[in-house]
Amino acid sequence: MERWFWIGFLRTGLPHKAQVYDNNNSKDFHAIVPNDLSEELYWVEEEHRIYRKLQEERKLKEEAARRKVEKSALMKAQTKEKSLKRFLLSHKNIVYTDPLEVRAGKSVKVLYNPSSTVLSGKPEVWFRCSFNRWTHHNGPLPPQKMEPAENGVHVKVAVNIPLDAYMMDFVFSEKEDGGIYDNNNGMDYHIPVVGGIVKEPPMHVVHVAVEMAPIAKVGGLGDVVTSLSRAVQELGHKVDIIFPKYDCMNLSNVKDFHFRQSFAWGGTEIKVWFGKVEGLSVYFLEPQNGMFSVGCIYGRNNDGDRFGFFSRAALEFLLQSGIRPDIIHCHDWSSAPVAWLFKEHYRHCEMSNARVIFTIHNLEFGVHHIAKAMTYADKATTVSQTYSKEISGNPAISPHLYKFHGIVNGIDPDIWDPYNDNFIPVAYTSENVVEGKRAAKEALQQRLGLRKYDYPLVGIITRLTVQKGIHLIKHAIWRTLERNGQVVLLGSSPDPRIQNDFVNLANQLHSSHADRARLCLEYDEPLSHLIYAGSDFILVPSLFEPCGLTQLIAMRYGAIPVVRKTGGLYDTVFDVDNDKERAQAQGLEPNGFSFDGTDVGGVDYALNRQSNHCMV
Repeated sequence: MERWFWIGFLRTGLPHKAQVYDNNNSKDFHAIVPNDLSEELYWVEEEHRIYRKLQEERKLKEEAARRKVEKSALMKAQTKEKSLKRFLLSHKNIVYTDPLEVRAGKSVKVLYNPSSTVLSGKPEVWFRCSFNRWTHHNGPLPPQKMEPAENGVHVKVAVNIPLDAYMMDFVFSEKEDGGIYDNNNGMDYHIPVVGGIVKEPPMHVVHVAVEMAPIAKVGGLGDVVTSLSRAVQELGHKVDIIFPKYDCMNLSNVKDFHFRQSFAWGGTEIKVWFGKVEGLSVYFLEPQNGMFSVGCIYGRNNDGDRFGFFSRAALEFLLQSGIRPDIIHCHDWSSAPVAWLFKEHYRHCEMSNARVIFTIHNLEFGVHHIAKAMTYADKATTVSQTYSKEISGNPAISPHLYKFHGIVNGIDPDIWDPYNDNFIPVAYTSENVVEGKRAAKEALQQRLGLRKYDYPLVGIITRLTVQKGIHLIKHAIWRTLERNGQVVLLGSSPDPRIQNDFVNLANQLHSSHADRARLCLEYDEPLSHLIYAGSDFILVPSLFEPCGLTQLIAMRYGAIPVVRKTGGLYDTVFDVDNDKERAQAQGLEPNGFSFDGTDVGGVDYALNRQSNHCMV
């Protein structure tokens, strides 16, 4: 078998600007050159060529992936730095340091404003300080009298930070020998120290919970259990989660799932399974009495008994397996029994060193369990500062305010990341957010059969319950359509009446505004990512909201939140027209639209201003 190559030649000896071609009357000259390669050598060379091409393509892909990982790590580090700065500034009206970053081996000034504390009006303020959570080998520093600062508002003191410090701890008092103390409501003041030669010893934290994303999620509780655990683990602490083994659980998201052991308790055998969920170690308890083989997480008449059994079984598992945590963290009414069961049955056993933290995610459910857990827990938290104030007068909470603290929830930056999101068409950061969101919007419109449209798109992602402001959601849908916008709603209701009501609304909108409105009345995780990325605005008109994750995810994806001023929505969204000073006090910029009240006028106020800003 012979092969021939056709080769064309160009000949010219003229200068470049005056080239004349002899191209054989436009046919060019061609000569047949015999191929000296044998059949075998030809295919060997062809394979090498293909192999080299594949190697080059793989190298380019690996290089692109490496650059993306490096960029992601850099952005994550920058976000952490901003978060730390915000934390350090969060109490600036009371206390801050100069410089803000406290470094080991350096000197730092502590500035304190007593006018908003229990030391207001006291003629003297004394500074009492130590390091490493009051455990530093040199003990507390001698009390120092604070001097007036240059601004005439604060008092100040200078502190030398030892090289082996990882945390600076301090309180203030009215006298050298004590008297009245400002100890930050029993928590003391703590500021991280960077650059020290000693690192903080890791703790062992065990969460006991009945929801966890993405394997068994009903609401925000499931998201927070996962994201909080990942954040604490990333700080270097050991984290385990104890969880029921539901028969309705999504095991496809559990890695290395296997049987671990069995133990007997409560008149039944309890099988223990182990697996990794989002990089977290999870122990799944499966009682052989069938308590969690009922096809659902909630909704049985004996939910209180089921979760009470699970809470006791979780503690018994810790005892019998020899696990000795420093912190046992239980969540909401469903694992609240852990708090009192531990104190009543396990505090004097080998786990006596453990401390119990109880977090309220929503006071609307199981208030009796919550009240009892508040009594027994060593510390109690809820998911935002404003919500902690809103519920502080509740009889379940008010006797325990000395140990009750509001801490704003966060989202997992790895799970909710438009730069590494497989559910959106174009990865984006702040550098290409316009292009990324435009592509997501077009993909969303195409997927849902909406008209390709440049007017604002309002997204609504929510459980359809009374708490979420159903009447405000309906009004906002119609109001947006009146102003030529588009609306996409994703969510479902546990209440059949509400679900049917929205099914009827969906049918009505399909008849009248099929190209500009779509209601997806189900749970669809991939679609939620596309809605966050493709929406211009995300509406969260909750009547009350302990924290809310929706507005936080919206901002992560460059969608502007429109919220009611309540709970964590107030703590995280700063109105572009009315909250500039409040935002700046926390080192932030205004980031959304907010409204008061629970009537439709409030929603109109926010939506009208949103439209005006869009036109500007």
